Amino acid sequence: MAGSRDILRRIRSVKNTQQITKAMKAVSASKLKKAQAAMLAARPYANMLVSVLGNLAARAPREYHPLLAHRGCRRIEFLVITSDRGLCGAFNTNIMKRAVALYHEKKIDGCDLTLNIVGRKGRDYLTRRDYSIRKDWTGISGHLNYSHAQTIASEIIENYINAEVDEVYVIYNEFKTALSQTVIAEKILPIEPPKTEVEISSGDYIYEPGPEAVLDTLLPKHVEFQVYRALRESEASELGARMTAMDAASNNAKEMIGKLTLKYNKARQAAITKELMEIIGGAEALK
Repeated sequence: MAGSRDILRRIRSVKNTQQITKAMKAVSASKLKKAQAAMLAARPYANMLVSVLGNLAARAPREYHPLLAHRGCRRIEFLVITSDRGLCGAFNTNIMKRAVALYHEKKIDGCDLTLNIVGRKGRDYLTRRDYSIRKDWTGISGHLNYSHAQTIASEIIENYINAEVDEVYVIYNEFKTALSQTVIAEKILPIEPPKTEVEISSGDYIYEPGPEAVLDTLLPKHVEFQVYRALRESEASELGARMTAMDAASNNAKEMIGKLTLKYNKARQAAITKELMEIIGGAEALK
């Protein structure tokens, strides 16, 4: 019965793992509702800021503010948003594949590149592959608030104003559903005008107290909120990916328990049959 005991031990181990994955799924589902509500609340304001400041950038002279300045694209900075924890399927893998592919694409074009990383998983991934990381932020997952976006954005804005970088891209997972996330790489600096004439609203803006004062307030706020929106999207995507991964793990555990139980029953039946044959053989020998 040694074989049967080993199988029973494995069944207990898989059941314990299944309890953990079920608990993690329930926790992720609970947190996802709150994260999804915060993410959906941030989207309209972020989209409106993009629209308004895009129209403003199409009209305002570039010298009004350094965040509107175009300096080519020789020095590019990436802000890559990952998670601090794993067990969320391909969430971090998809992000890092896209970031590395874009990194090498820009490298081939002769650009100087710097990397900013949010999340322990992204930092560890790039460190193991000898990528140079200028700045990283960890410990944000599960504790996200607007001050984190302000800290990250202030670093980006300072580098751009000091002409240390010419373009800034943010790479993150955009939340679609709990089962689906899309990797997005979008440029947040310099602020670009709408791509088509149709998108540019008619009329002009009246600045009060003046264009410089208005832009000094709006443009940094725009960068902060685009970073905040990306962090919120990433948080909801992470929880959705973890909930889906844990659900799949629980189902796999259930399937494995069924197979092991069948194997245990076969081993137990074989052992019983063997014992019966030995008893019958002994009885026949005594006749």
